[in-house]
Amino acid sequence: MAMKIRLARAGSKKRPFYRIVAADSRMPRDGRFIEKLGTYNPLLPKDSEERVKMDMERVQHWLDQGAQPTDRIARMLEAAGTRDKAERNNPNKGTPGKKAQERAEEKAAKAAEAAEAAAAPAEEAAAEE
Repeated sequence: MAMKIRLARAGSKKRPFYRIVAADSRMPRDGRFIEKLGTYNPLLPKDSEERVKMDMERVQHWLDQGAQPTDRIARMLEAAGTRDKAERNNPNKGTPGKKAQERAEEKAAKAAEAAEAAAAPAEEAAAEE
């Protein structure tokens, strides 16, 4: 059985509240789970103690049993110091969009023209001497 440690949503519309659960990966997000391991309340400030609560002994037990944490839970475990920081690489995240690239190309072309125009009178003056 493929186990996951993941978030199960609770709370009303526009007021999210999540349970941190150990569940079979084939079950739906808010469906059947095996054990509740903690809670996550994203509406609280980031420095609040109540924002993320986890029973670290049980989380460690499930990790030892082979349960895989989801990306969000892995980040929470990194913040708690239970898990080593993973190197993340998204090479496309920092690249500008099409329009921004076009604007940059136009700006570079104008700068090149201005540099040529500024260099032309200097070349003429050097030729006269």
